[in-house]
Amino acid sequence: MSQQLTGTSPGPVLLSKRVLLIISGGIAAYKSLELIRLLRQAGASVRAVLTKGGAEFITPLSVGALTEDNVYSDLFSLTDEAEMGHIRLSREADLIVVAPATADLLAKMASGLSDDLASTVLLASDKRVLVAPAMNVRMWEHPATKANMALLKKRGTLVVGPEEGPMACGEFGLGRMAEPPQIVAAIAKLLTASSGRLYGRRALVTSGPTQEAIDPVRFISNRSSGKQGHAIAEAFARLGAETILVTGPTAEHDPPGVSVLRVESAEEMLAACQSALPTDVAVCAAAVTDWRPLEPAQQKLKKRPGSRIPEIRLTETADILAQLSRAGNRRPRLVVGFALETEDLLKNATAKLRAKGCDWIVANSAAVDERRVFGADENTVTLVTAAGMEVWPRLSKREVGRRLAAAAADYLTGSASADLDMEAAQ
Repeated sequence: MSQQLTGTSPGPVLLSKRVLLIISGGIAAYKSLELIRLLRQAGASVRAVLTKGGAEFITPLSVGALTEDNVYSDLFSLTDEAEMGHIRLSREADLIVVAPATADLLAKMASGLSDDLASTVLLASDKRVLVAPAMNVRMWEHPATKANMALLKKRGTLVVGPEEGPMACGEFGLGRMAEPPQIVAAIAKLLTASSGRLYGRRALVTSGPTQEAIDPVRFISNRSSGKQGHAIAEAFARLGAETILVTGPTAEHDPPGVSVLRVESAEEMLAACQSALPTDVAVCAAAVTDWRPLEPAQQKLKKRPGSRIPEIRLTETADILAQLSRAGNRRPRLVVGFALETEDLLKNATAKLRAKGCDWIVANSAAVDERRVFGADENTVTLVTAAGMEVWPRLSKREVGRRLAAAAADYLTGSASADLDMEAAQ
């Protein structure tokens, strides 16, 4: 769920880029016409594949008028296959975009089916694919759809949306297709990434809180919103890095151009991080819950008159930062941790740097006399390294993410600015 662009048009940022747009059958297909208009306005050329279902909602004439190109729909068309062919359709594109991506087409993609032109093009392509899911909230939340999405993400399919809101069927929830400006923003980041300083590098970012079950309805967690971690992931993607975001439960939108893995517990977060290795950089911005119940109750713990308060025995959760820092030959070249403290900020951050074995610590304060950190749009941080520390002024969390990604790019590329202007550690 990438952040929505508002205001001015994107400009000719996609000049000479070629997008193959697959429009499948859903009420959100009407948005695809606006998507084509914005892509053309941004300088991209657009070819369209319109499925049989998609043609029930919008006409080939409308699509062709906006793309100023043929509209392809029939796998067995002698003319289309002779002039273009489903192989060339995908291979002459810089990016394949599926918008809307229905549950049916996502299932075909996950299963490798190819019974129409759209699914055949997708199966025959080695190009990057960006999907914009659109469906009823119950379809989106169905275990089959979740499994298909998890498999597609694992294979490298990129996702923008879906959004939460009212639907044509009268229900409300997650499943609305991302708005065209959001999709264009995601496409622009993907197709202009090759000029970024971190193009060809892989970045792993953790974000949000973790939740440790007490019983089926209760859990131990913290107040993390995920805003800072998500901003960092977006900043790495903007610099061209292939970015994997492992996030606990959060209401934050998925950053565009980022592969997102959702988890709940610290153990799940560790497993997701390990599955993402090897990477060039890992930034552990998630607020991982330090303890978990040793034996979560299988049934809801009841409060009854006169009953004893249940004793909950705790044990430590997985130390993700330490394990990534000591991952042997799979260790990222740069490992960055976060230290949120209520007292002795720099002393505790420096101690954490040594104890965890990471390269950098980003320290910020949650002291009661500090301005609110959790859920806020701004942050005040100090970057701590073995060489010393650099105090940053109060910045938006997006700017903190940008500065951290830029510093990481300096470190990884060996640029002259990699030597940060550090003050001596106190």
